[in-house]
Amino acid sequence: MIEVRDLKKSFGSVVAVDGVSFVAKGGAITGLLGPNGAGKTTTIRMIGTLVGIDSGSVVVNGLNVATEADAVRRTSGLLTDARGLYTRMTARENIRYYADLRGIDAAKSDATIARYVSLLDMQDILDRRTEGFSQGEKMKVAIVRTLVHEPSHVILDEPTNGLDVMTTRALRELVKRLKDEGRTVMFSSHIMQEVAALCDEIIIISRGRVTAQGSTDELLAMSGKTSLEDAFVCLAEMENAPARVSLLPKEVA
Repeated sequence: MIEVRDLKKSFGSVVAVDGVSFVAKGGAITGLLGPNGAGKTTTIRMIGTLVGIDSGSVVVNGLNVATEADAVRRTSGLLTDARGLYTRMTARENIRYYADLRGIDAAKSDATIARYVSLLDMQDILDRRTEGFSQGEKMKVAIVRTLVHEPSHVILDEPTNGLDVMTTRALRELVKRLKDEGRTVMFSSHIMQEVAALCDEIIIISRGRVTAQGSTDELLAMSGKTSLEDAFVCLAEMENAPARVSLLPKEVA
């Protein structure tokens, strides 16, 4: 479980995140929606220990991100919008390199790589140098690299952005599988159909604040709209949208 409480972050005079609170539960998929510049990526990077927290707190599986960052990294897999690969290395070598950095022995990493290669249909590219890879091929390598240590918490920042239909379908199926395995899955996306189809819980962030939270049906009811896209536009623009009050479990509220 990921517990975010009153999270704040500014860059100079620009307030990027202004008191965000929510819970992402284990065995569920939590989606972050928001306009460009709403604070989604900054929130994700604070959860993933890439950006310092000005105030508030993030707790991942009982571990405080601010004081136990190394332990959080060991249990988390974070896919950011930077998908950079070492172009002179093969896909397998790129993934193995990250497994080595995490201290995973070769036999275990090879078994994990083989599993995800099969799920993402990567057999044809596994032993090719990544120079010249398509966007979808790069994404597949980045996803396996993110999951090679079998993290209990997986955070994906716009994982299907710019991908073709077949690669997008493969990634969606993988996200569902991670949920079924009991992992905590968070991702941000601008694709409403994808969010509606995958997410158990949706957090709408606008101007650095949570303006609404709930399932697709709950957001439709809050907004009085019949599509998630219309509900998103309505709730993201409201200064005092009816965000659900109980953002944290009672025992941690």
